[in-house]
Amino acid sequence: MIRIAIVEDEEASVRQLEEYLKIYQRESGNELRVTVFGDGEEIVRRYQPNFDIILMDVQMKQVDGMTAAEIIRGQDPEVVILFITNMAQYAIHGYAVDALDYLLKPVSYFAFSQRLDRAIERLKKRTTRYITLPVRGGSRKLDISDIRYIESQGHNLTVHVHNGTVTVSGTMRELEDELGPYGFFRCNKGYLVNLEHVDAVRDGCAIVDGESLLISRGRKNAFLEAIASHMGGRLK
Repeated sequence: MIRIAIVEDEEASVRQLEEYLKIYQRESGNELRVTVFGDGEEIVRRYQPNFDIILMDVQMKQVDGMTAAEIIRGQDPEVVILFITNMAQYAIHGYAVDALDYLLKPVSYFAFSQRLDRAIERLKKRTTRYITLPVRGGSRKLDISDIRYIESQGHNLTVHVHNGTVTVSGTMRELEDELGPYGFFRCNKGYLVNLEHVDAVRDGCAIVDGESLLISRGRKNAFLEAIASHMGGRLK
């Protein structure tokens, strides 16, 4: 699933981009989820760091695309930004916000599909993977490799990262499903552990950043197999 935001205040341009995305989805086989924002002010006000690509018009009445991109970059260093503009001279300003490229209006499908190919290729080359989690008052994007373990505490979850903790809402099962492909494993009902950060297994516990996390009897063999596989068979 590739999450795309269209930020455009002209209805005809929005319809064109939506149609191009439908064609691109059919031709490429990529599953796209598209959200439309009517202007720069709307995306800045409602922004959550869970988009992969933003198609951003430069000239808008409320908040222009360059200003919106600068604000978004402060919250989200990874999202790929493609500017859409009537005037080529605006494109050079995109370097200031690390825009990938620009499209000149009127936008042809050929140029659109080429730029989108390039944007998706950048997504595939990322070595850093992120997860966006719901927190009080909004959301928080975390580097998955930075997460040590997740602890269930009542109706909330505490995510332990290298420099502290983040309290999020949701269920352990949801995060287990989402993070399982990235080397996370439940050592007991209350802990979801990033196997990358397990320093040792000792006295029935997984040692993570100096903390001893109990491995339940029923999960012990599966946990040991998972960590041995993750570490290439070499258990510390």
